[in-house]
Amino acid sequence: MSKPEFIYVSYIETTPEKLWHALTDGNFTERYWFGARLRSDWKVGSSFEMVRSDGTVSDAGKVVECDPPRRLAYTFVNQSDKYKNELPALATFELEPYGKLVKLTLTYQGFAEGSKFFDGISKGWPAILSSLKSILETGRPLEIPYAALKLDS
Repeated sequence: MSKPEFIYVSYIETTPEKLWHALTDGNFTERYWFGARLRSDWKVGSSFEMVRSDGTVSDAGKVVECDPPRRLAYTFVNQSDKYKNELPALATFELEPYGKLVKLTLTYQGFAEGSKFFDGISKGWPAILSSLKSILETGRPLEIPYAALKLDS
């Protein structure tokens, strides 16, 4: 039996450079990612952290690949007790020009069978990337109630 994998594809009316900036700049990520700032120097082997507004680190990993503005990959695991026994999964973002749009493909892999983390990202990523699309196309993120996603429960 194969391990679970999560794939999400979106078409966003923007440029690859603007989308890359939105995915990697902490000041920008906090606008669409429930107030969380991504922190990294984006060099292969460097640490990656997601920092909440209270200063705590909610997720962490390592940068595996960085090819601006085409491809970004990092390991990712939530730091909460709920996921403390989970293995880091690999998130890979591919950005492809598509006329006036950019095709964004997120592939998440490396989950164990029955992974609680897989269930959590399956709820969280569609909301996060939908808000990212909204902010790039309209200037406004979606007002998604974090608690409604039940990611921490």
